[in-house]
Amino acid sequence: MRETPLSNCERAFLLQAISDKKRIDGRQTYDYRNVKITFGTEYGCCIVELGKTRVLGQVSCELVAPKMNRPTEGILFFNLELSSMASPAFEPGRPSELLVKLNRLLERCLRNSKCIDTESLCVQAGEKVWQIRVDLHLLNHEGNIIDAASIAAVAALCHFRRPDVSVQGEEVTVYSPEERDPVPLSIHHMPICVSFAFFQQGTFLLVDPNEREERVMDGLLVIAMNKHREICTIQSSGGIMLLKEQVLRCSKVAGVKVAEITELIQKALENDRKVRKEGGKFGFAESLPDQKITALKIDKSPVDTSDVEGKAEEIISKSKPSSDVVSKPVVRAAGTAQIGEGTENAWGVLEESEDEEEDDADIASTSPESNKVIENPAKNNPEAIVLSDSEEEDVVILQPESKAKASLETIQPKKGQAKSPASKASSNKKKKKKSTR
Repeated sequence: MRETPLSNCERAFLLQAISDKKRIDGRQTYDYRNVKITFGTEYGCCIVELGKTRVLGQVSCELVAPKMNRPTEGILFFNLELSSMASPAFEPGRPSELLVKLNRLLERCLRNSKCIDTESLCVQAGEKVWQIRVDLHLLNHEGNIIDAASIAAVAALCHFRRPDVSVQGEEVTVYSPEERDPVPLSIHHMPICVSFAFFQQGTFLLVDPNEREERVMDGLLVIAMNKHREICTIQSSGGIMLLKEQVLRCSKVAGVKVAEITELIQKALENDRKVRKEGGKFGFAESLPDQKITALKIDKSPVDTSDVEGKAEEIISKSKPSSDVVSKPVVRAAGTAQIGEGTENAWGVLEESEDEEEDDADIASTSPESNKVIENPAKNNPEAIVLSDSEEEDVVILQPESKAKASLETIQPKKGQAKSPASKASSNKKKKKKSTR
């Protein structure tokens, strides 16, 4: 899986910040990220954190046959692995170009600089020698892998102890740590790599570039040096032309940084030695801060159980409010009361919409028109046509014009005239005759 490329906006932002002598993590030009070294429970195991870049170093040894051209010297082997756990850009299985370059640089820095006395690793000349293997695993990639790997390799080699051996004739006896104390390696000096990133064809310089700064840099200069200011190796990549003054300035900065890192490694080794000698707890688990959830230690706090009843009464008396605070209840209506300040009790009070609905219902029930019973006109008049919908809301009656006029004249008299009893009787007789027909 290829790494996600930077956008043009991100690239322009990083270059503009570098030209303004600013860095996205708040460091200055020559500032190094915080270095933390933690040793494991076994000898030769350590984790180095350079900012968020983490490298695990593990040293192991075994007896092997020496090389034909160097029968009295031991063998040093270095192996750096870039797993996909550190970054999805690293593909497992086949070595990438970056991995090959880093392994070659580590070998030149540590093996070719003769930092370890390989002759002290000889057990029998031409027969058996110690092979020291240094495995480095990148746990998290946040830039500047070579510096973190070199610090982890040197710290692990200084912390490592090989088993003691004895030779009687042709027999070689290897003693366990319980039988004899392991023997440390003979180390002459500590070569540390310091990386310098150049931008805009060498115009700007940064120490210890992070992952984003490495993407936009034009060139990289790596200087391996010990605390005696002896240059072990130097490598320039990127195809930029550097002046002599720039290389000399970088070497001076590297000398200061190497002295600080070497002192830090020695302090970490001394602290681990003291803890192991005093019988204290050590290892990766003990280096975790106690403030995190992973801490399993809880300090016990004593609890005083004497005079529990008296203390309980005192707490209850303090928790009760004074009589001035509690106000008397106010009775608003039968069955309701109010204590303290606040709005009136609205229980049982109807809203305005509910009041209007109840008023309309009362008016409808008391109106005389609602008591009238409407008969079906089709029973009295068979010729009438009744139109009604399914919901039975409105009733419309259609009658012939002649009968409608007669009915209107008989039903609605003129204003100021009242119907006589004789007219009422005649109208009733006409209705009966029509019904008999």
